[in-house]
Amino acid sequence: MESNVIPDSIRPQRLQPGIGFGSGPTGTLRSSLRPGVTVPIAPLLPSPASLAASSGPPPPPPPLQLHSLYGGVGAGLGQGAAGHCNPGNPAVLKEAVEAVVRSFAKHTQGYGRVNVVEALQEFWQMKLTRGADLRNGALVVYEMVPSNSPPYVCYVSLPGGSCFGSFQFCPTKAEARRSAAKIALMNSVFNEHPSRRITDDFIEKSVSEALASFNGNREEADNPNTGIGAFRFMLESNKGKSMLEFQELMTVFQLLHWNGSLKAMRERQCSRQEVLAHYSHRALDDDMRTQMAADWVNREQSVASTIAQELASTERELEDARLAGRELRFYKEKKDILMLAVGQLNAANTATLPSH
Repeated sequence: MESNVIPDSIRPQRLQPGIGFGSGPTGTLRSSLRPGVTVPIAPLLPSPASLAASSGPPPPPPPLQLHSLYGGVGAGLGQGAAGHCNPGNPAVLKEAVEAVVRSFAKHTQGYGRVNVVEALQEFWQMKLTRGADLRNGALVVYEMVPSNSPPYVCYVSLPGGSCFGSFQFCPTKAEARRSAAKIALMNSVFNEHPSRRITDDFIEKSVSEALASFNGNREEADNPNTGIGAFRFMLESNKGKSMLEFQELMTVFQLLHWNGSLKAMRERQCSRQEVLAHYSHRALDDDMRTQMAADWVNREQSVASTIAQELASTERELEDARLAGRELRFYKEKKDILMLAVGQLNAANTATLPSH
């Protein structure tokens, strides 16, 4: 009787985020186990029936594979996954942020004007000293968008990876930095509230809302081979974590979906649970970004202007999310990967130019 167990030496190779080139009988083991770009183009969300345990109708698209986690099943996560405050009115957002900053100042520094940049750093330093699992330390990182004139834009990345940006018209670079720190501080403070933790009650509510959104049934929620079942598996695997911590993990899967990697893994017959287990313990790193950028270079070489069009769309998404005070890492990572692809493409073009 043949064994269906896949050797450990093979399994990680077919779970690579990059798409790479097509496989064939003459390819290497690594290339043949990685998804190819030479196969016919399939819809963005093909039927996952091949991954289902039964031969019944295909389950709904898995929640974690949606472009916008918050528009679909993400509604079950509440506003936590996307950033606590996301009102449509900029004045309401500004008022909410200022109220939280004032309250934080009152309880930590007494009355008076608070230096939000210092307060944000002190907040995360305090979390570290109290035993928070911050693998890369408590440093808060700011990134200014290059510009010679206002409005200035600044992004801030929190120790766990969450990203926020200045949400107001900022006439100076210092004001842009403060604006980014304000929205990040507000989300950091709210993230500590007990209601922001993934609990059994929260999981049941989120799964029920997911079932309602996708017209699913309870059997699907108990089957890890269905989309809703995978969603439940993700929540239960992260029980006790906060909304920001969960969102940091989900960003990896959002990027894998956007890049086409999840679809490619399905075509390699990787189960959802297999993919979830692999990437739930893998941080987003330069190697993953480089692989995804190489995939976009391949697409650009097949269809001209692919990167430019995707970059323009991503920049609009990033701008809208930033002004709404939302968590930005998914959009920011997309832009960074596309810019990396532009750099790879330019380097490849330069290398092929004839010498004189």
